[in-house]
Amino acid sequence: MCTAMTLQSVQGENFFGRTMDFSYPIEPGVFIIPKDYQWQSLSTNKRYINRYSFIGIGQETDGMLGFFDGVNEQGLAAAVLYFEGYADYDLPIDNKEAIASLDFLHYILGHCSSVDDLKALLKNIRIVGIPDPVTQKAAPLHWIATDKSGKCVVIEQTKTGLEIKHNPIGVMANSPDFNWHMTNLRNYMEISTTQKKEANWGGVSLTPFGQGAGTRHLPGGFTSPERFVRTAFLKTHTNVPESRSEAIMACFHIMNSVSIPKGIVITDRGTDDYTKYTAFMNTNTCEYYFKTYENSQMIKASLWDYNMHGTQPIFLGSIVHPFVI
Repeated sequence: MCTAMTLQSVQGENFFGRTMDFSYPIEPGVFIIPKDYQWQSLSTNKRYINRYSFIGIGQETDGMLGFFDGVNEQGLAAAVLYFEGYADYDLPIDNKEAIASLDFLHYILGHCSSVDDLKALLKNIRIVGIPDPVTQKAAPLHWIATDKSGKCVVIEQTKTGLEIKHNPIGVMANSPDFNWHMTNLRNYMEISTTQKKEANWGGVSLTPFGQGAGTRHLPGGFTSPERFVRTAFLKTHTNVPESRSEAIMACFHIMNSVSIPKGIVITDRGTDDYTKYTAFMNTNTCEYYFKTYENSQMIKASLWDYNMHGTQPIFLGSIVHPFVI
């Protein structure tokens, strides 16, 4: 369970971020990956050389460094979300290069400068499922990506093949597939930021209890369709931010509406599925802003604050810093 979105400011800067909702224990940290970094996929044993540096939140487990989200030096940002019941990795090879699903986010951040670049790259790619060290199974995944221009796409590999879909709303959640979510928005056309002042039923005057009546049909649960609708409505109707600080504040306020507290969503394994962290990136400046379940204080990290001439990843530390009274 996760939600992702983009948001543009008056100045045209594009902000991108997500909630990381998960029911398994993870230890996310911030990493700087230098340009020309050479790495080997433990999933397929292939070696890659990155073209671009990037900053990302991820985790190293059993020697495998995987990423949940990130932004590279060219302003391409991306995140991976769960896609249960729809992701399909059992496809014919068709002479395309196989990229492990766990490596895919790292691969595109290291190789693509823009959404257009990503589209060209995917013509020769197929994604293969490899069990990850956390869940011990091939996690069903899909991806959302954006760049400095504000273009946004969703990447989904299902039984019909690998598709890269234009995302005009700049929002993504989990299953069903993206096209279903966009069609589902039509069920909520009556939602409004305004409200009727009065209605007359057979001579009886009815007035609203207070402000906000136009949003009474906005779904309030934490299923993927409900989170998609709620995020899409809020991001498209909030005031356009006039500055970077306003943009970041707007992003986090919107995501607060889909942030899941512990104990509200319990899996069939008896574990809590909750929002481990919320993070946003400025694709123009490569700055990261994040807060965690344990500490709501926002922390900032920038790609450009560190030596980019090294040959190995730089681990900036865990993002989990419990709040102490």
